[in-house]
Amino acid sequence: MESTFSSPAEAALQREAGAAGVLTPLADLDRVYELERVAGFVRDLECQRVALQFPDQLLGDAGAVAARLEETTGSKMFILGDTAYGSCCVDVLGAEQAGAQALVHFGPACLSPPARPLPVAFVLGQRSVHLELCAKAFEAQNPDPKAPVVLLSEPACAHALEALATLLRPRYLDLLVSSPALPLPVGSCSPEPEPLERFGRRFPLAPGRCLEEYGAFYVGGSEASTDLDLDPDLSRLLLGWAPGQPFFTCCPDTGLTQDEGVRAGRLRARRHYLVERARDARVVGLLAGTLGVARHREALSHLRNLAQAAGKRSYVLALGRPTPPKLANFPEMDVFVLLACPLGALAPQPSGGFFRPVLAPCELEAACNPAWPPSGLAPYLTHYADLLPGSPFHVPLPPPDSELWDTPDVSLITGELRPPPAWKPSNDPGCLALTLRPQLELAESSPAASFLSSRSWQGLQPRLGQTPATGAVSGRRGIAIAYEDEGGS
Repeated sequence: MESTFSSPAEAALQREAGAAGVLTPLADLDRVYELERVAGFVRDLECQRVALQFPDQLLGDAGAVAARLEETTGSKMFILGDTAYGSCCVDVLGAEQAGAQALVHFGPACLSPPARPLPVAFVLGQRSVHLELCAKAFEAQNPDPKAPVVLLSEPACAHALEALATLLRPRYLDLLVSSPALPLPVGSCSPEPEPLERFGRRFPLAPGRCLEEYGAFYVGGSEASTDLDLDPDLSRLLLGWAPGQPFFTCCPDTGLTQDEGVRAGRLRARRHYLVERARDARVVGLLAGTLGVARHREALSHLRNLAQAAGKRSYVLALGRPTPPKLANFPEMDVFVLLACPLGALAPQPSGGFFRPVLAPCELEAACNPAWPPSGLAPYLTHYADLLPGSPFHVPLPPPDSELWDTPDVSLITGELRPPPAWKPSNDPGCLALTLRPQLELAESSPAASFLSSRSWQGLQPRLGQTPATGAVSGRRGIAIAYEDEGGS
């Protein structure tokens, strides 16, 4: 049985680490895991203890990779195989527990800045790409050679984008190549002009150009992908890309393309539905989905202020990776908001589904901030850092006397008129948790207490003052199957 605040030990013991059994041949380890580059990274920093972080599907090669690196560098390697939240984030806490001076992250990564400074090297992988087939697919979907198009890819195919652009540039004049937003080496200077950084990628835009002018051609994925198992990296691109621009995906193995306009529309419609659910909610559960990404504490405080300004009660829950059995222990919550990295917030949900909807921080911002979105700009943001002060997308809450709070609002789900929120500052005595009843009894006026009072069974009755007081006596000794006073059977 799954407890409230942790996953069962049996699940961890029964889960098959590696999730594959397909091991990389020893002769290909240097190429697949870029061991020469990793060894140079360790030598340059003169690290004696290095953490190697692997996702589940690559754990089968972890031992061989660590042994090879220890042999070539002379440093001690530690394998991090099970992160508390998502394997795409840098596990800074695990590295600190091992006393590591640097970390090497293997596999897909969200490239979010860590909460604590730590030298990190990313090995995204190098998936094979059939350049000729992809070039023909690009030409078939983009007949206009003057149309602005951005080349995108999944992280494992990023190494082939420049080669693909070389084949296309003789004909296409306005072609832009994106690259993963990897951290710059220590001591290096930022390029001039500084490229636009969005969606975990860098875009070298020319002066005066904006990303909303470009269509997209994405290399990655497979032919059998559906909406249910859509890669979260592709999901954030489809949600955040300009709706009026074309977006095509291309399988790197076969060159088959697909127009993602319909799928992007379904994703946006789903997000609009979740915003409506958040507006109807009275109690919001804030799920701490990361502890290793920068500014997560500031983002948690921002979400709590949003909920309070909209007249909603919020509770912070730290449950590790959210699962349906865990969240079902909190039926008084109307919605949950997962504060996680961009890929974690858009990760596919379990097949069983959750008891209540799980939202991203951007959806709570759209539901609780009447000034959102800013005029002329309506992006779907997938990183909570974009909502905080200092970001070009940050929109402060209107003052309490603003007319935006009194704008009539009708729920698109229930069809009822929503009452305006009772906006109160935190120092207002009217928002205290205890209120005085006419009978001079103190009671907690919270949605959780109201929910408990409506249930048919409210727990054991304390019967205060009705049970006579007695002295302490010695209890039974032993275990439930055989107490000492029961004798042998």
